[in-house]
Amino acid sequence: MGHPAEHSAAEKTKGHGLFALALGSVGVVYGDIGTSPLYAFREALKPVAHDGVTQMEIISLISLMIWTLTIIVTFKYVLFLLRADNDGEGGTLSLLALMTKGACGHRAVLMLLGLIGAALFLGDAMITPALSVLSAVEGLKYVSPHFESAVLPISIAILVALFAIQSKGTGMVAKFFGPITAIWFLVMGGIGLVHIFDDLSILAAFNPLHAFQFMSEEGFAGVVVLGAVFLTVTGAEALYADLGHFGRRPIQWAWFVLVFPALTLNYLGQGAMVLSHPEAMSDPFYLMFPQWALVPVIILATCATIIASQAVITGAFSLVRQAIHLGYLPRMQILFTSETNTGQIFLPGVNTLLLVGVIALVLGFESSDALATAYGISVTGAMVVTTLMAFEFVRLRWRWPRVLATLVLAPLLLLEFVFLGANLLKIHDGGWVPVMMAIGFTVVMWTWKRGAAILFEKTRRIDVPLQTFIPMVEKKSDHAPVSVPGVAIFLTGDPQTAPAALLHNIKHNHVLHAKNVILTIITVNKPRVSIEDRYRVEKLSERFTVIELRFGFMQSHNVSQSLAYLRKTGFKFDIMSTSFYLGRRKLVPDAASGMPMWQDRLFIALANAATDPSDYFHLPANRVVELGSHVII
Repeated sequence: MGHPAEHSAAEKTKGHGLFALALGSVGVVYGDIGTSPLYAFREALKPVAHDGVTQMEIISLISLMIWTLTIIVTFKYVLFLLRADNDGEGGTLSLLALMTKGACGHRAVLMLLGLIGAALFLGDAMITPALSVLSAVEGLKYVSPHFESAVLPISIAILVALFAIQSKGTGMVAKFFGPITAIWFLVMGGIGLVHIFDDLSILAAFNPLHAFQFMSEEGFAGVVVLGAVFLTVTGAEALYADLGHFGRRPIQWAWFVLVFPALTLNYLGQGAMVLSHPEAMSDPFYLMFPQWALVPVIILATCATIIASQAVITGAFSLVRQAIHLGYLPRMQILFTSETNTGQIFLPGVNTLLLVGVIALVLGFESSDALATAYGISVTGAMVVTTLMAFEFVRLRWRWPRVLATLVLAPLLLLEFVFLGANLLKIHDGGWVPVMMAIGFTVVMWTWKRGAAILFEKTRRIDVPLQTFIPMVEKKSDHAPVSVPGVAIFLTGDPQTAPAALLHNIKHNHVLHAKNVILTIITVNKPRVSIEDRYRVEKLSERFTVIELRFGFMQSHNVSQSLAYLRKTGFKFDIMSTSFYLGRRKLVPDAASGMPMWQDRLFIALANAATDPSDYFHLPANRVVELGSHVII
């Protein structure tokens, strides 16, 4: 996934030509799937290569790959899911936000599905860079056997450099993503076309009957092969997740005009080469090239894998930002690396976590062969989740009858479950790694969502309704708080009750400002909120006003900037005589809180690690006052 511009795909299409957007999508959207030919066919050959591979087995394997690309990528993603958008945005959490608007009885199930899908993608964001870079650098051993010992250190150096430059932003680099990846696809398609003539019988792979025949005859070995065949569609989730970045038409054009033909030609070429040169089974991709072309191709492959890794890393940044804004993760530091493109973001905490995970995977598995066995589970799991959520989407949003939705999606779901089952066979060979990652990420997000809900309910029980509080505090009496000049803005999650910081200020300081603003910040279940719909202002009395700021989950929650705009609309206040009051809670675990003690402690650890709200909401640092309290959770 790449960095979106912070405006809709429709606006982008107006400002850019279809060709430019399609070219950009080649690098950002298809970078991951474009590296699959490096290892997919090689891995698919292994389960059937122990006693020699027949001509029909090779043709059938290529047939499986071509039809997997056709059914999963072309039909499901390019033609179907790209139309299932949330105001132009795609992706698991975007679809979850859309579904929870109307799913009454299935909200909890959909939420769990969405969290699992997001967690699987985060696991994929660790495995993809490790596998892609390793598979590209391993080509050096065909240049000279002496390079074999250098593969691991070179791969680690590339990955460390890749994560190190994230904080600089990728705006300039992104301009080269499309052209470099386009050249990569042209080279793959070209070399594949050349080698098809090694054995033209490979063209029989276009007949899907060969794929069915192979599965019926191979039995268990055929199921194992499916786990490797699925490597051909790794990165397909990016098609949907990047919908808002480029729009549907550019992504579709790039697939049909360049990406799909190039991948198909390359797999056909690899198959034809192995038919005519069985010794090429050890690494059919690199052995397609003559010796003189190896070094340039390895360099190009490394660039392509870096781009694929970059795409999935920035995709993780975007997904985590969505999760934070939708309330599934605590606030984290989000840095903007472009003054004009607010979609270009950098999350230091996520970047560090991904780097540690990727390096651990490289050192733990040491080769793309070993790592490929761990791959696939996260991708197939994410695809199953997307299809299940799509079933609810077509019923709720497109008003499809249940029977029609079942007829269309059940065969696809069945196929993906077969692929998932095939990948689960690799659990003992390293497949447990993405499973454990997904479980870990899901538990963290579920704990935060549940803990935040419990905390809200606990604090609400002792809160004072605002309608009751205002007449009490404004009543003239000997015990009334002292009136002081200026504006006090109190941030709260519940505009119906008096903020804890306001109560503490009166209790301990015995003062009340001339103007008091109860400010609530809401993230809505849509990607963006226009500036005109950003505000709701309600004057409760001469001294009290409630302001509600609404942001989309793809937008930066810049409170200072929004309040500055509000001043232009007539709400008068001087920022230099305005104080922002924040409530700081110290959480204490309680076994009877509704969550197990371990989950309480996890929630508290996440809360303590959260970014300071004054930084997160871009409040003026010298105008913030924090007042604390203890809360048992």
